[in-house]
Amino acid sequence: MSRVAVHAEAASDASPDRLFAVLTDWPRHAEWMPFTRAEGGHGVGAGLDAWTGVGPVGFTDTMVITEWRPGSRVAVRHTGDLVRGEAFFKIVPDGRGSRIVWAECVDLPLGVLGRIGWLAVGPLMRAFMGIGLRRLARLAGPVGGMR
Repeated sequence: MSRVAVHAEAASDASPDRLFAVLTDWPRHAEWMPFTRAEGGHGVGAGLDAWTGVGPVGFTDTMVITEWRPGSRVAVRHTGDLVRGEAFFKIVPDGRGSRIVWAECVDLPLGVLGRIGWLAVGPLMRAFMGIGLRRLARLAGPVGGMR
């Protein structure tokens, strides 16, 4: 099995606490992450389910929260059949706002086919992560705009 890493980041006018609050308001996930909706709990050990897709075509990504530091970090372990690995969101103060980093380290399924597929899926995943974080930054911002 091959493991790959991907990350994205964005700046926001929002404080770290505000950005964390919007990030972890799971039902609002669909407002900022393309093609994904989520639901789940809060705190270490809580479950989290994210459905990614268009219409009826997609998959559920099940996760367990492994780290929960309000205002600064939330990490998960992907536990589903399709997506396995770890991910985190890290929020750091940045001037009058904050910066958010999203990193994923996932195990590719399907052996050689998975590695070949990653050549197409990897750049798309990185692009959607960046789009999502920029939307999150605007959504959490005090006046709805990015710095």
